[in-house]
Amino acid sequence: MSATRTFHLGDVLSITTERLVSPRHIDGVYDILGFMTGESLFTHQLPRAARECQGPLLAQHPDLAAIVPPETFGDGSKDGAENAVNLWLAEQVAVYGETREVAPLDAADHTRIGPITELRQMRPGAEIVTVVVPDRVGGAA
Repeated sequence: MSATRTFHLGDVLSITTERLVSPRHIDGVYDILGFMTGESLFTHQLPRAARECQGPLLAQHPDLAAIVPPETFGDGSKDGAENAVNLWLAEQVAVYGETREVAPLDAADHTRIGPITELRQMRPGAEIVTVVVPDRVGGAA
């Protein structure tokens, strides 16, 4: 197995609880899933990668299976929710520690699908638009 890497508990819990509680927000999710899968994932690939990683993460850290986040955080406002998440996460860190060592997935536990192929699988029959960005915009040579 490849070397492990240290992740904040909130990054790990964002995968195991299916709630975004990473102190780095979505960057933490991209980071841990990218490390575990060995891929640079596109946004639409995150849910599948998270499903693939959830079981192996809980197998690596079975004590985290006991953690259940509240149904809602805060008073519904952005600041209230962020404060509530931070408080809840601080409580979890006090009990479970701030970081966890995470091992990447075994090759057999991850399905590599190209991002365009996966998008087509998600939306069969839908047209995929390819965007081409020129070197220069709006000017002659």
